[in-house]
Amino acid sequence: MDTQAELQERDPSSAPDTGPGEGSRSSRVLGRVSSWRGALGLGAVCAVFVLLFSTFVVQPFLIPSGSMERTLRVGDRVLVNKLAYRFGGEPRRGDVVVFDGTGSFVREGAAQNPVTALLRGAAASLGLAEPAETDFVKRVVGVGGDRVVCCDARGRIEVNGRPLDEDYLFPGDAPSEVPFDIVVPEGALWMMGDHRSRSRDSRDHLGEPGGGVVPVERVIGRVDWFGWPLGRVGSLPGTSAFDSVPAPGPAHG
Repeated sequence: MDTQAELQERDPSSAPDTGPGEGSRSSRVLGRVSSWRGALGLGAVCAVFVLLFSTFVVQPFLIPSGSMERTLRVGDRVLVNKLAYRFGGEPRRGDVVVFDGTGSFVREGAAQNPVTALLRGAAASLGLAEPAETDFVKRVVGVGGDRVVCCDARGRIEVNGRPLDEDYLFPGDAPSEVPFDIVVPEGALWMMGDHRSRSRDSRDHLGEPGGGVVPVERVIGRVDWFGWPLGRVGSLPGTSAFDSVPAPGPAHG
């Protein structure tokens, strides 16, 4: 009797009929699910890495306006070096920088939807959307202690008494149609666009609470490279316009 029961247990015909290929189909389904989970996990890890890299090292930045033409064109994607000033360095005259204009170019406390701001910030940090309305890209024309004046008898901007030959200006633009005479406070920067007739910059905010100058700690990073379009990939061109500007002294500051 025991032998007969054992034979019945071992008889494949006694097993439930699952239909032809049922096991293999289940294996394929499980394999696809596992594959999708792996792909999603890898995608999430890559996204986190890119966001962290963009937050702390190099951030793509979409140029939204023509205020920096001809140096930067509308639609350019530039790469902002966030380590440029992180280890003791400070912005220098002639640097093109991205900064948070809150309190200087934009009033404090501007209300915005937090969810929309978060999503837009994530897209902007990847260069996929225009930057936040508080983020600007301009050129440093004066640093702390500098006296910046417009203009000399030939219409040139002077820094610490030395006129500038601004080779980066948009063709046909005057250095400034707005006269000004400012001594930049320590720890602050005087910012101007390269397309002066289309740039709202430090000149336009002189009478406001921030005085038109941007605190150094508001600088996000320095624009060092072009990332797009492919025909412009490479380093941002430098300028010699400030090479002969003397350090600020009592006569200037």
